[in-house]
Amino acid sequence: MMMTVMMFFLLLSTSQDPQSEALSSLNTENETSFAVIAHRGASGYLPEHTLDAATLAFMQGADYIEQDIVLSADNVPIVLHDIHIDTVTNVESLFPERSREDGRFYAIDFTWAELQTLFVHERQNIQGEQVYPKRYRGRAAFKVASLEQHIQHIKLLNKIHGKNVGFYPEIKASEWHLEQGKDITLFVVNVLKEHDLLDKQAKIFIQSFYPTTLKRLKYDFGVTAPLVQLIAENDWAESSADYDYLRTQAGLTEIASYAQGIGPWLPHIYSFEESQQTGLVANAQALGLKVHPYTFRADDLPEAMTSESLLKLTIDTIRVNGLFTDHPDITLNYLKSSARSKQE
Repeated sequence: MMMTVMMFFLLLSTSQDPQSEALSSLNTENETSFAVIAHRGASGYLPEHTLDAATLAFMQGADYIEQDIVLSADNVPIVLHDIHIDTVTNVESLFPERSREDGRFYAIDFTWAELQTLFVHERQNIQGEQVYPKRYRGRAAFKVASLEQHIQHIKLLNKIHGKNVGFYPEIKASEWHLEQGKDITLFVVNVLKEHDLLDKQAKIFIQSFYPTTLKRLKYDFGVTAPLVQLIAENDWAESSADYDYLRTQAGLTEIASYAQGIGPWLPHIYSFEESQQTGLVANAQALGLKVHPYTFRADDLPEAMTSESLLKLTIDTIRVNGLFTDHPDITLNYLKSSARSKQE
């Protein structure tokens, strides 16, 4: 069933659709144009981080497709958002005895071969309820995919369709992986190196919440591809970094010494309670940093905002450089409409 879904989108778009061509022409140069980043693929429509979600994001016209990366027990970099796999796969039904003491199932406790026996479903919470109720509810046999598979797949789509859709990998939970005895950064670098994705000519941004990971990429591994410092709330415990400090002028100046961009949470750039900008975007851009906030979700909008009003705010008013989006098509349609209205 998975291949059927993928092949449908491939066959559907073998002939370039004029509208898709017009949309993609808006975003061709990494240095100058707005970057539409498919957040975990077209995750507003198909289960996140599956090859199917990546295919749909590609066909919708995304400029970059995100790959969150964790490790398997046998050190295969796999594309999943979390170190846990119980909220996005059927692991508890196939391996009920393999949870840890906290009751969670961890990708790192399963080999690549074991992970391949699992099916991926739409994200659920711990209680088994679908997080986004209006999203995909089918029972297609979506599979866990590796970073290698994602790269090969997107490269093939680029070749077939004459495009240059880029990659936006995130090295997840570096500190936690090191505590487990695994250097995830090294394994990810090895895969990216094989595909010539570590230099500044590559169509890629590499992101991490942990500053030390980005510094290692720059100074230890000699990576010249653009790096993006993700910014969280301290109580999310994404890493030991002080994200309150990173949003200050001193913190941004430090980031500019090792990275080319920041990935803040939308409320970091705009206070929805106070209806005003925070100044983070202007301060970061003044230091030469690109700003790619997360995440635009058409089905999870701030109170009293529509998709159009939120996109207008972030793109046209605050003027960010790119946007993580679960709905690449809606984002691109807004860009097309906005460009047309400016020409009239």
